[in-house]
Amino acid sequence: MSAAGNGAVGGAAGGAVSGVSSLLVIAKEPVPGRVKTRLTPPFSPVDAARLAAAALADTLAAAAASPVDRRVLVLAGEAGDWVPPGFEVVPQAAGGLDERLAAAFAGCPGPALVVGMDTPQVTPGLLARGLDFGAADAWFGPAEDGGFWALGLAEPDPALLRGVPMSRADTGRVQRARLTDAGLKVRDLPLLRDVDTAADAAEVAALAPHTRFAALHAELAGGGDGR
Repeated sequence: MSAAGNGAVGGAAGGAVSGVSSLLVIAKEPVPGRVKTRLTPPFSPVDAARLAAAALADTLAAAAASPVDRRVLVLAGEAGDWVPPGFEVVPQAAGGLDERLAAAFAGCPGPALVVGMDTPQVTPGLLARGLDFGAADAWFGPAEDGGFWALGLAEPDPALLRGVPMSRADTGRVQRARLTDAGLKVRDLPLLRDVDTAADAAEVAALAPHTRFAALHAELAGGGDGR
């Protein structure tokens, strides 16, 4: 998903890939009690939602600075003034996460990369790598918990995601195998840590100290009471 503005990216595994490129951020509206519930305790539901909002803001900022034709927020919930300019907002489909991801890819007219809202440490440089299909049919970003934080497809095919078990320790292994079993040339992005627990939040904040997420985490952790 490079070459923003001209509707084309490099060849996939040696072939030409054309079409409008898309960068998808799949996310939930940061509503207390509905996001980052595993951060409570030590954080209150309100502050867990604030951390989720900060992580999402960092992710959207990285996406906004990445070279791509379309930037799409695939949202469960209602959009607000927190959505940056330049993003289309589309609702998430019904069903499990595999179905929602499949539907997001189905709406893409060309090569696409999807990321979640749990890795505020992501950078425009990392996203740009996942948008370059010059020597790959697919990009896979593994997560430390066994899942994945990014998935890029030169030719989006919803069938590559449907039926993959999500939120399990083997989710990433199964998803990557689905790609290779389909004959795709897969390249890997760096292993990243998702923010799911308080320990994850502290580690990611330390790894990415200049993010909104890290600043808010320092403020909340410094309070000592998780409010």
